[in-house]
Amino acid sequence: MRWNSSNKPFSRPIRWLIAFHGSHIVPFSYAGLDAQNSTRGLRFVEPPIIQVNTPAEYFAALKKQGIILDPQERRAIIAKQAAKLAASVGGMIPDDPKLLDEVTNLVEQPTALLGHFEEEYLKLPDAVLVAVMKKHQRYFPVVDGDGNLMPHFVVIRNGGEAHLDSVRHGNEEVIRARFADADFFYREDLKKTLEEHLLLLGTLTFQEQLGSMLDKTYRLEKLVPQLARMLGLSAEETQVAKRAAHLCKADLVTHMVVEMTSLQGIMGREYALKSGEDPNVAEAVFQHYLQYLAPSARDVPIKSRPGLIVGLANRLDSLAGLFAVGLAPTGSSDPYGLRRDALGVVQNLLAHELPFSVRAGLEAAAALMPVDVSQESLAAALEFVVERLRGTLRDEGFAYDAVDAVLAARGDDPFRARQAVEQLAAWVARDDWSRTLENYARCVRITRDLGEQYELDSARFVQPAEEALYAAYQEARAQVTSQSSVDQFLTAFVPLVDVIDAYFARESGVMVMDEDADLRQNRLAQLQHIAALAEGIVDLSRLEGF
Repeated sequence: MRWNSSNKPFSRPIRWLIAFHGSHIVPFSYAGLDAQNSTRGLRFVEPPIIQVNTPAEYFAALKKQGIILDPQERRAIIAKQAAKLAASVGGMIPDDPKLLDEVTNLVEQPTALLGHFEEEYLKLPDAVLVAVMKKHQRYFPVVDGDGNLMPHFVVIRNGGEAHLDSVRHGNEEVIRARFADADFFYREDLKKTLEEHLLLLGTLTFQEQLGSMLDKTYRLEKLVPQLARMLGLSAEETQVAKRAAHLCKADLVTHMVVEMTSLQGIMGREYALKSGEDPNVAEAVFQHYLQYLAPSARDVPIKSRPGLIVGLANRLDSLAGLFAVGLAPTGSSDPYGLRRDALGVVQNLLAHELPFSVRAGLEAAAALMPVDVSQESLAAALEFVVERLRGTLRDEGFAYDAVDAVLAARGDDPFRARQAVEQLAAWVARDDWSRTLENYARCVRITRDLGEQYELDSARFVQPAEEALYAAYQEARAQVTSQSSVDQFLTAFVPLVDVIDAYFARESGVMVMDEDADLRQNRLAQLQHIAALAEGIVDLSRLEGF
């Protein structure tokens, strides 16, 4: 909508402006209005126009009418009033900062009141009742000391104490109707087993080129056993994961989830149990959705290994497929929630402390796609996950250069990457670190721009320092592979430090860039081999001071 002759877009019309700096009015105009030192309080409350001369007077004048301008003060008042009313019936308000923030921003004159509903509705799953109260009405549920729902709720009215009984009655009538609807949906859904809902997924499009949600389910059923092998699940866990993959999306077409999408996974678990499924299967169905139910992917890592596998398959399928069809997130646009998917992959692998190649997982998912998946799109999807890992590690307090050094070498394995960053941080803090890094850097700096790998021949050494360096290198090489940890690599490299120092000393008689081409190339080859010790483990050239 557009506002008056100024043509300003608005959701609520602007009626007046007030702006102070100390006791001085800040003169400005917007939408055809000039800032001044008068404001208005509640409608029908005298005086209609309130003159104020300082910000303190402004806050005090509105507080007289019950309007609490400070959002933190308003939040505290709401929490206190709600807790007091819940305690009056022997209950308490569950901790829910998000709901409390939302209600705080919906009212300016908060007055809490206690409502009641029929106990017969408590036979519905708690999650259903809570979802109805929170989503539709922004009510605070009331629970007893064991966390069980009580037949009460607290609603925050935007207004004073007048006619509270009428307001309470109106709210109770509304919630009664909402619960009656939920009860109907629940009973209708239970007329079928969860598996009987499955085929209706063919009517839900996942993405035009990638097919329906049923097509996605079939892909997950094929992908889950592959991931289970990669992650070393037992035969029993794999069977649970396969069955959960078969059922994991079926609740999307139930009446309850169609009405309240926040219940996906929650109702899947409920209906799986009611259908006689193994409780482990039901839990895995719920667990695979957890990142979508929590405010942040960090909040609820998946706990069961079958749930982890199904959730991982679900996210890798989305990442591989949607990047392949050109639907990678751009700027703030992320309609398919791929940032949350990528963060979910990272957080759960870290929480379970499981080594896993995200690259291999994406490749396995890509092989099941109904479209061609280019290497470029797979690389972009992998880098997208690595960036989420980078943010996670930085949020944990690790130095940016240590994170960069590790992710450049092994960013596709979140758990091993985190281990490597922890280990590298400990090495960087050592007193002898600068000398260790400098001697490794000498080998890298001389050879990194050569453009070719020279052949090393120990028979062509002419100086004792070359023989000593080769012997030290051989000892280190025997201890290090591309799968070694940072600790293993650096522990093996430390004995080389003194030897490299001696090799580059003038008295060693070694001139790396010798005029003799054979000598020069052989010495460069030796340094190339030393520099390559860190390949696949850590890229120390990313560190400050390299």
